[in-house]
Amino acid sequence: MADAEKFLYGDRSAGNAPLAQADWATKKLVWIPSEKLGFEAGSVKEEKGEECVVELADSGKKVTVHKDDIQKMNPPKFNKVEDMAELTCLNEASVLHNLKERYYSGLIYTYSGLFCVVVNPYKYLPIYSEDIVNMYKGKKRHEMPPHIYAITDTAYRSMMQDREDQSILCTGESGAGKTENTKKVIQYLAHIASSFKSKKDQGNAVLLHGELEKQLLQANPILEAFGNAKTVKNDNSSRFGKFIRINFDVNGYIVGANIETYLLEKSRAVRQAKDERSFHIFYYMLTGAGEKLRSELCLEDYSKYRFMSNGNVTIPGQQDKDLFTETVDAFQIMGIPEDERIGLLKVVSAVLQLGNMSFKKERNTDQASMPDDTAAQKVCHLLSINVTDFTRAILSPKIKVGRDYVQKAQTQEQAEFAIEALAKASYERMFRWLVLRINKALDKTKRQGASFIGILDIAGFEIFELNSFEQLCINYTNEKLQQLFNHTMFVLEQEEYQREGIEWSFIDFGLDLQPCIDLIEKPAGPPGVLALLDEECWFPKATDKSFVEKVVQEQGTNPKFQKPKKLKDDSDFCIIHYAGKVDYKANAWLMKNMDPLNECVATLFNQSTDKFTAELWKDVGRIVGLDKVAGMSDSIHGASRTRKGMFRTVGQLYKEQLGNLMATLRNTNPNFVRCIIPNHEKKAGKLEPHLVLDQLRCNGVLEGIRICRQGFPNRIVFQEFRQRYEILTPNSIPKGFMDGKQACVLMIKALELDPNLFRVGQSKVFFRAGVLAHLEEERDIKITDVVISFQAWCRGYVARKGFTKRQQQLTAMKVIQRNCVAYLKLRNWQWWRLFTKVKPLLQVTRQEEEMLAKEEELEKVMERQLQAQQQLQEFESKQQQLNAEKLALQEQLQAETELCAEAEEMRSRLATRKQELEEILHDLESRLEEEEERATQMQTEKKKMQQNITDLEQQLDEEEGARQKLQMEKVTTDAKLKKLEEDVMVLDDQNNKLIKEKKQMEERISEFTTNLTEEEEKSKSLQKLKNKHEAMITDLEDRLRKEEKVRQELEKNRRKLEGDSSELNDHMTDLEAQINELRAQLAKKEEELLAALSRIEEEAAAKNAAQKQIRELEAQISELQEDLELEKQARAKAEKHRRDLGEELEALKTELEDTLDSTAAQQDLRSKREVEVTHLKKNLEEEAKIHEQQMADMRQKHNQAFEELNEQLELAKRNKMSMEKAKQALESEWNELQIEMKTLTQGKGDSEQRRKKAESQVQELQVKYTESERHRHEVAEKMAKMQSELEHVNGLLSEADNKNIKFSKDISATESQLQDAQELLEEETRQKLALSTRLRLLEDEQNNLREMLEEEEEGKKNVEKQITTLQAQLADVKKKLENESLLVEGAEEGRKRSQRELEAVMHQLEEKTAAYDKLNKTKTRLQQELDDLIVDQDHLRQIVSNLEKKQKKFDQMLAEEKTISTQYAEERDKAEAEAREKETRALTLTRELETLSDVKNELDRANKTLKAEMDDLVSSKDDVGKSVHELERSKRAMDQQLEEMRVQVEELEDELQATEDAKLRLEVNMQAMKAQFDRDLQARDEQGEERRKQLVKQVREMEVELEDERKQRSHALSAKKKLELDLGELEVHIEAANKGRDEALKQLRKLQALMKEQMRELDELRLSQEEVVNSAKETERKLKAMEADALHFQEDLATAERVKRKVQTERDELQEEIISTNTKNSVLAEDKRKLEARITQLEEELEEEQLNTEMVNDRLKRSVLQTDQMTTELADERSSAQRLEGARSQLDRQNKEMKLKLQELEGSIKSKYKSSIATLEAKIAQLEEQLDIEFKERQQATRLTRRTEKKLKEVLLMVDDERRNTEQYKDQAEKTNVRMRQLKRQLEEAEEEVTRSNAQRRKIQRELDDANESADSMNREVSTLKSKLRRGDVPFNMRRLVNRSGLDSDEDGEVKTETPEPAAE
Repeated sequence: MADAEKFLYGDRSAGNAPLAQADWATKKLVWIPSEKLGFEAGSVKEEKGEECVVELADSGKKVTVHKDDIQKMNPPKFNKVEDMAELTCLNEASVLHNLKERYYSGLIYTYSGLFCVVVNPYKYLPIYSEDIVNMYKGKKRHEMPPHIYAITDTAYRSMMQDREDQSILCTGESGAGKTENTKKVIQYLAHIASSFKSKKDQGNAVLLHGELEKQLLQANPILEAFGNAKTVKNDNSSRFGKFIRINFDVNGYIVGANIETYLLEKSRAVRQAKDERSFHIFYYMLTGAGEKLRSELCLEDYSKYRFMSNGNVTIPGQQDKDLFTETVDAFQIMGIPEDERIGLLKVVSAVLQLGNMSFKKERNTDQASMPDDTAAQKVCHLLSINVTDFTRAILSPKIKVGRDYVQKAQTQEQAEFAIEALAKASYERMFRWLVLRINKALDKTKRQGASFIGILDIAGFEIFELNSFEQLCINYTNEKLQQLFNHTMFVLEQEEYQREGIEWSFIDFGLDLQPCIDLIEKPAGPPGVLALLDEECWFPKATDKSFVEKVVQEQGTNPKFQKPKKLKDDSDFCIIHYAGKVDYKANAWLMKNMDPLNECVATLFNQSTDKFTAELWKDVGRIVGLDKVAGMSDSIHGASRTRKGMFRTVGQLYKEQLGNLMATLRNTNPNFVRCIIPNHEKKAGKLEPHLVLDQLRCNGVLEGIRICRQGFPNRIVFQEFRQRYEILTPNSIPKGFMDGKQACVLMIKALELDPNLFRVGQSKVFFRAGVLAHLEEERDIKITDVVISFQAWCRGYVARKGFTKRQQQLTAMKVIQRNCVAYLKLRNWQWWRLFTKVKPLLQVTRQEEEMLAKEEELEKVMERQLQAQQQLQEFESKQQQLNAEKLALQEQLQAETELCAEAEEMRSRLATRKQELEEILHDLESRLEEEEERATQMQTEKKKMQQNITDLEQQLDEEEGARQKLQMEKVTTDAKLKKLEEDVMVLDDQNNKLIKEKKQMEERISEFTTNLTEEEEKSKSLQKLKNKHEAMITDLEDRLRKEEKVRQELEKNRRKLEGDSSELNDHMTDLEAQINELRAQLAKKEEELLAALSRIEEEAAAKNAAQKQIRELEAQISELQEDLELEKQARAKAEKHRRDLGEELEALKTELEDTLDSTAAQQDLRSKREVEVTHLKKNLEEEAKIHEQQMADMRQKHNQAFEELNEQLELAKRNKMSMEKAKQALESEWNELQIEMKTLTQGKGDSEQRRKKAESQVQELQVKYTESERHRHEVAEKMAKMQSELEHVNGLLSEADNKNIKFSKDISATESQLQDAQELLEEETRQKLALSTRLRLLEDEQNNLREMLEEEEEGKKNVEKQITTLQAQLADVKKKLENESLLVEGAEEGRKRSQRELEAVMHQLEEKTAAYDKLNKTKTRLQQELDDLIVDQDHLRQIVSNLEKKQKKFDQMLAEEKTISTQYAEERDKAEAEAREKETRALTLTRELETLSDVKNELDRANKTLKAEMDDLVSSKDDVGKSVHELERSKRAMDQQLEEMRVQVEELEDELQATEDAKLRLEVNMQAMKAQFDRDLQARDEQGEERRKQLVKQVREMEVELEDERKQRSHALSAKKKLELDLGELEVHIEAANKGRDEALKQLRKLQALMKEQMRELDELRLSQEEVVNSAKETERKLKAMEADALHFQEDLATAERVKRKVQTERDELQEEIISTNTKNSVLAEDKRKLEARITQLEEELEEEQLNTEMVNDRLKRSVLQTDQMTTELADERSSAQRLEGARSQLDRQNKEMKLKLQELEGSIKSKYKSSIATLEAKIAQLEEQLDIEFKERQQATRLTRRTEKKLKEVLLMVDDERRNTEQYKDQAEKTNVRMRQLKRQLEEAEEEVTRSNAQRRKIQRELDDANESADSMNREVSTLKSKLRRGDVPFNMRRLVNRSGLDSDEDGEVKTETPEPAAE
């Protein structure tokens, strides 16, 4: 609300300043006209006749001004006045100054008489919230500042009071804010008139409150989407007028609404001006539609639509996508179904697709054709019509000729015109349907509307350079509205004055608008413009030219009509409106008025299968067809001829619509809102004076103020005036009947009003503005006075009644007191006693009744006695129980005090340790916070750098685009300059030619003149020719003069162009320099970008490395699997080959066996076969070698691949999830290794069997032997590596085991320590808190009891001394009595003395009884303290139970930690077991490898033996024939052995490969396990250390607490012993007192005086108690104040945090702005650094403040603890006060009992006088002692009060310290605020510099644009000149003149184009 008040109320303090008032009075300040500022302030210095010398206030210049031009200035107190009717000097300058001052202060609303002026702020203001609506609700206009809500509320209230329809007319130019104010009016009405009153209307009210207001508010976005567009002046300009009628019922609630629209600018759907948009819905749909909707609506890109001239023109600060969703939501709220919505959007898409239809002219004819019909197909698909019929209807429509229909081919221009007309008509019909549909939704309720409020939002005056038919209609509407305004404001007002018979001179303000309206709308005599336009539409072959001629002919003499001054003017005619002169161009007016359409296409649309389109085109019969348009031969834009009654023109329809609107407005009470546009640049805070003055003149603001001031706007009926204001004049009207007028006159006389302020009419009283408001204020004051006096009477009556009641009570009390005094006097009188005793005896007759009553009383007394005995027995049993409990408590106290002492010692140790640990913790936390802050700062800087990178990239793209554009523009400007130079040369040549021709013409003319003089008489025809030539000569001479002027102007223009070109070149050089600088900056930024990108890439690479490695590993594994498959295939092939060879060998052997007995030839064959066998063996060996080489290569590849895998796996060790995967892999490998071990054992047995067979096969295994040796060496090396790695792993495992053992020992030690600490805690923490709290109280009580005992002992001694003295005195008295008993006189004297002494003794006895009562009180008090101790003990037990619960929780935490440690230990054991299993696997594999190596060695030996045998066989080759059979046998055996050995070798190789794979897997897994195990060990080590530290901290804290508890326990034990001793002594004293009490009861009569003193002491105690209570209340107040201060500190803290957040946000914004401005200005970089340094300083200061606030919080906590202690002490004192009151009540009771007993004992004491003297003396001593004790107790109470006062003073000092600290913190906060303000100022300066640089850049851009436009215009002029010269329309000798005239006109056109540029901006 504070922000809103700034924009509503403003600050008018400067106007009331005395300096300003004195300045205005002394300087004679006035207003003088100014070209720039409209009006300037100045002071009159001299007067020279009709002129004055004025010194300007701002510049000090002296200017001479005419007196008529000077305008008076208002005093300074009228600055920023809310109602301009209050101005003393009413003139244009004062009105403009007031509006300007209010606008610059943020006050956009100002009253101007009876209407409101609104200036568009061009920014959002917080004055339209719900709080503001509630603020204006039901308030009068003068009570609140100006606002649209105030206007709306007055209209609503007057509608409800007067039952008169209201209207709110919002008028103004485009962009002035009419639509926004209309929205606010609807919003206000929907808010205040939305609720329903009764339950009967709930059926309709649900719709009313739930839907109707929403629908009313949501109708606006729909209409804006379909009817608003972006123009040059306004981003959301309404391109139609609307009148919203909101209906209200009798109770004032909304029951419905209706919207009427006027003059939609449908041509905008087809074409738009530069930098303007079409209707919003096109852009909403193209950006916001989803994929499904786009395909359904056949939507495309912006650039593909011809009807969207400027493409995608965006509006700053507006998202079309979001607005599309808002419109869709609004459709849903309005209840429009989805099929209708899609139908609407289909029509919109079809309008866009119609623009994409292109036509071409055929070669031989003018007929149009459609080469591409894709757009037509899309249109037909969207509107559900046939494509062929549609194209035929457009290209060759059917036209009715006579009675037949003929197809007429259309030209290209006609087809394009028909398409545009169809698009406009379809959009207009769709918009009209939408408005009807909204009205249908808003008129759902059945309740009748009693009255309505109409809101008119219509375009204001539009005066463009050339105005068309639409502008004429808008200006015609505004003429009518202004006439309504004048009529209501001026004419009707003055007519009512005359009708009421008021003295009034009729004022003519010169605003008669009827002539201008008649010029436009008059039907005949002479007809107006619209009538003539309709008439021309009826005539065939009528054109726009004929229409203009007819208008000039008919209305040429009208004073409001003007012809164009020049023939070459662009305008056709001019109309003088009230707002100014408007030029109209009548291009295509006939077509716009008729609005013709293609009938064939319209019928097609009517016959569409889509219901929506068919409904839109249902009124086809009323369409103006193209066949009815005549005169098309020359041009399309002709007139039309129609049959009567067939169609109505646009002008007629609009005229009717406007007539209906004006009729409704005349029947309402209008409220005018004038919207004013401050500038055309749409800038906030800028106001152009001339523009505002023009609008004020157009709106009739000054005239409205004048009529409001001169007239009497407020009027009231006589009856209402008398009824309302008679309270102000109570005795002015006499009793009886009186006429209303006379009564009003008498009342006004009594009110003593100025006669100039009112007029009395026939039925009403008229007042000037502001008088009724003054009367209302006086009436309110009077009513408040009456109510106050009534309340005073009522209160006085109640008070008097209470006073009389009190008086009666006083008299009654006096009577009671009198009776009591009389009784007290008569009580001891014997005769009265006798009377009282005799009086009941007189009633002898009632003896029996009295006996019965006495018997009943006896029975009751017996029952009571029995009950008392039972209660006594119960009390005795309870006493025994209490004594037993007391003994138990004493024992417990002793034990607990010992425990407390030990606990205190432990607590002190733990506290010291706790402090040390807390300091360490604080340091660590501060470091942590610093690190977190640094991390957050780094993250924010990273985000900002990324944002800066994106911004820089965007700026780079923009700068590159701008640079390319500038280069293109430079090229084009250079080309244009060259063309201009060439054209200038051509023009110079033409000039020379024309000069020569001129000379020739002059020579010919001279010849002709001579011939004419000679031959005049020859022929008349020659004379005619001569006349013609003379006329031609004069024309030529005129043209020559014009040509000379044109030439001079051309030269000037050429010079200007040269200057412009030089400036452009300079500008280009500057731009190139800027581009170079930007490039340098771009290079720097690119380097920074590359660095940042490299960092980002490195981070991304680091993140994605693991994933990439995993993928590579998977790829390598797949490759290895493929290699394995290939090897298997190769082995299979080798085996097949070996089998084939074996079969061939067997075949050869069989052949050898068959041919053993053959001849020598057979032997030769055998030898050959042997050779072949050897050859085959060699081939086998070679193939084996090749295979082995391949195997070796594959092994090398495998080794390399595995090495790479090892490296990659070492990198991938960091992933935590690899642990689980590795476990699974190890388990699977364990299973595989078991299987492999089984297969190896089986293979071992097989190999042993094969070894025996393979001894004979040596030759084939020689090569394999060497390779196997090499392989063995490699395996041995790998084994050594494996063993070293295993040893390393074993070492690591042993170290880990050692660490685990250490940790387990540490954990066990800490657990044992914890258990010990827990046991100590269980023993010592039971009574820690209770004993510590009660210890101080017990010590205080102990000291008090000691003091009391000492005082009692002293009193006892004094009493004993007094007793001895009294005994001696008594002995003396006895002696004297014995001596003087003989003498009567002496006896009488002794009797008198004894009586006196007896009285004194009785007095002392009474005092002693009072002291005894005090002792009883002390006993009761001690008993109560005992009870309190018991309660405290119970409280201690509760605390102990709570501590035990906490201990249990702590045990649970310990158990959880133990379980976690056991889990970790189990995991460690599992890991160790797995490592051991892997070690055993490795050992078994090594053993198996060793066995395999042994097998291999044996095979090698066998191989050697086989070699030797083979050598022997070779040596024994000679005797082949002998041993062929043996050889064959051996060969077979060898082959078999060979095959077996090969199989064995292959199996061994497979096994070796498998073992190698398993070994590698084991290595990898071992390494992974090792790394994971190391990590887990580290994590566990860290966790163990942290837990150990925590446990150590806890142990130390517990030790400190235990020490504290031990100390407390020892203190408590000592205090307990002392208390027990004191209790014993007190019990002894109490027993003695009980004995004395029995004796003192007999002698209570003399204690009455002591009772009085005791009562006085009681009163004093009460006063002291009240003082204590007051002091307690004061302490409570101070506590509350301290709590409030604490809250205040917390609020300060919150504000500091908010300031910090604001500073951080401002710092972020500053950094972003500085980064963005670095690209433009390098100078701001230094400012940025300075600002960042200051921001860091501020952050440091904020951190210091946070530390200070933490200190404050600590102090607050301490103060809260102190306050808690004080509250406990206060509670104790209150309890003691309550005890005192109880004791006092007991004393009162005892007093009464004593009085009764005294009366009984009076007689007995007199008889026993002598015997009781001795006993009385003893008792007197005791009572004196008790008195001394009571005195000491009183002193003790005073001491306690003094102590409490001291404590209170200490608390107050603490509070003062806290207040001082808070004041210091406030000072610090103020300093920080001052620094913040300085920073904000510097920020604002930086922003201003940025805005200045932006403004300079915009100026340069504008100058460039102007230069481009001027160059374009020059090019156009040159081209037009060239075309004219080429045509040759002008004679050869006149071309030069024509060219010059053309340039002249072009120059004029340039001037014209240059003038409207500021308006366009």
